[in-house]
Amino acid sequence: MTRVATVCLLALASLAACLAASAPARAQQAERCPKLVAGSPFLQPLGPRALPAAYLEPRQVSLAYIGHSTFLIETAGGVTVTTDYNDYVRPDVVPRVATMNRAHSTHYSLNPDPGIEYVLKGWREDRDPVRYDLEVGDLWIGNLPTNIRDMQGGTIRNGNSIFIFRAADICIAHLGHLHHTLTVDDLAVLGRIDVVLAPVDGSYTLDVDGMIEVLKALEAPVVIPMHYFNESTLNRFLDRLAGSQYAVERRESPQVVFSRETLPAKPTVIVLPASRYQ
Repeated sequence: MTRVATVCLLALASLAACLAASAPARAQQAERCPKLVAGSPFLQPLGPRALPAAYLEPRQVSLAYIGHSTFLIETAGGVTVTTDYNDYVRPDVVPRVATMNRAHSTHYSLNPDPGIEYVLKGWREDRDPVRYDLEVGDLWIGNLPTNIRDMQGGTIRNGNSIFIFRAADICIAHLGHLHHTLTVDDLAVLGRIDVVLAPVDGSYTLDVDGMIEVLKALEAPVVIPMHYFNESTLNRFLDRLAGSQYAVERRESPQVVFSRETLPAKPTVIVLPASRYQ
């Protein structure tokens, strides 16, 4: 064997060893959502949990559409979250966690129920970004601050938060009152998203084309529309998706249960009826 061939073989062997050593790290990184949260519990296996409801298995998470942009999330360990908790559209239960958006009175409450253990506001009065990295039972909660428009067309920095919830290895992103498309850095922070709760009104939040751009960038298997005010607004959004890669399903129940095994292979928009009102 020539000296050149020997050197090449040694180089290939070294490259293979490096790739083999880095494979577990890459696989581990792919399982994280969001990707850039230091000390994320996503790298820790979830142990067995007590089941509060007969329909939930340990690796499932339940989501129910209450109305407007409010959802009730329940984990197998019994942790409940109400998104965009406000004084008008609420579930029947007092959640353990409430997340809120500042944009309008239908997205936050100044007088949350005192029985709520964690009240997470998506903004700070000084406009500095608020950051969450919180474990509650078998649920993890993080956020990504985004800007919003004011009534004069100016910018309120960090006036909205995209909240991210992870339970049963399902990553759910609630876009809140999103007013702009996402940057490469934003997408890196959000990481792998399995279910995205998206405002589709096309006016008060991001326009329809911008929202579709965001959804395609996130590449989530499931999109659930919210924050629309009538059927024609919803249909306008769905019509813009016609002929795209998305399938559309309309459900009769406001509740859906997710697991990694049952996520659709094709990106799917799931329309849930509100259990309250829009």
